[in-house]
Amino acid sequence: MPDSSYKKVAAVVGVGPGLGASVARRFAAGYAVALVARRAEYLNQVAAEIQKEGHEALAVPADAGNSAEIANAFKTIRERLGDPEVMVYNAAAGPFGSLADISPEQFENSMKINALGAFMSAKECAPAMIVRRHGVMLFTGATAGVKAGARSAAFGPGNFAKRGLAQSLARDLGPKGIHVAWINVDGSIDIPGRKIPGKTSEDMLRPDAIAESYWHLAHQDQSAWTMELDLRPFKEKF
Repeated sequence: MPDSSYKKVAAVVGVGPGLGASVARRFAAGYAVALVARRAEYLNQVAAEIQKEGHEALAVPADAGNSAEIANAFKTIRERLGDPEVMVYNAAAGPFGSLADISPEQFENSMKINALGAFMSAKECAPAMIVRRHGVMLFTGATAGVKAGARSAAFGPGNFAKRGLAQSLARDLGPKGIHVAWINVDGSIDIPGRKIPGKTSEDMLRPDAIAESYWHLAHQDQSAWTMELDLRPFKEKF
């Protein structure tokens, strides 16, 4: 069992090759990090890379849209590392499409991953945070959670729900010492190997730069907390 007695714990739910991995690596500098996502092979790879840097990392495979799997994942995190001091919910799901394009099953899946998974992750972390009157919950959002486009029939409602959850939690948990923030990632993320026609890396958000903003949010003085933050490339229209 990893010995994390000298470190606080950060749980990152939704670890992929873009933002999730960058957030996990950034928080590993000061925390024992738990990595949660469906792809066990990729999680183990990122955890091994973090461990090679001399930091603690635990891969915990789970489907963010499955309540039972999320509950079991956090049970494992508590047993292996301890109660999370920081919870970053970075899981998201589309697909993009209009009403005519989206099936009921796709809509339901989007709501489960974007909203239900966020709710379950917060519910698993809140009790211990409330007891110690300290903790951080950060939720990755998108522009679709502010204004849903014609092709956001599934993605938009899921992100509106996630944003609504974050707003409610901030009002409920803030007075109890828990900082809750929702981050609008307003633009395309420069994920390794990703190619978007007409865009260069300069037109996109760098995952490590976003992760730095998450780190800042997690360590703000409680007299000046941010509840919602917009992040976008300097060339992005808004």
